[in-house]
Amino acid sequence: QISGYLNLLANTIDNFTHGLAVAASFLVSRKVGFLTTMAILLHEIPHEVGDFAILLRAGFDRWSAAKMQLSTALGGILGACFAICAQSPKGAGETVAWILPFTSGGFLYIALVNVVPDLLEEKNPWNSLQQILLLCTGITVMVLLSLT
Repeated sequence: QISGYLNLLANTIDNFTHGLAVAASFLVSRKVGFLTTMAILLHEIPHEVGDFAILLRAGFDRWSAAKMQLSTALGGILGACFAICAQSPKGAGETVAWILPFTSGGFLYIALVNVVPDLLEEKNPWNSLQQILLLCTGITVMVLLSLT
């Protein structure tokens, strides 16, 4: 059951950084805020389902796992509050000057640590190509959304 609690801690920290990113993005503009929110939502849906399964496997019953997953969402609210409270009296520019690079770097690090090794270990070249194409499709969708 310790793995379930460790997963909850990691999920809370992850949600905190998501809250930081969303709030800081809205400080830049509504467009950037909505794009960031959409990207995080698309990332979070399968992520939360996976975390729920981890909790079930760690011995939590369905209701406890759902409550615990919901409680980790408070990390996102705390992150957003932190970003708003950290706003400089000189304007949002100084706040987002460190929050957005910090959260972006965290997301890139996680992606590189989790995705790239799996791609390199994949034995079937067709599976690797599919994963790379889907990754590029996601990037293309975000670029197209940012242009509108």
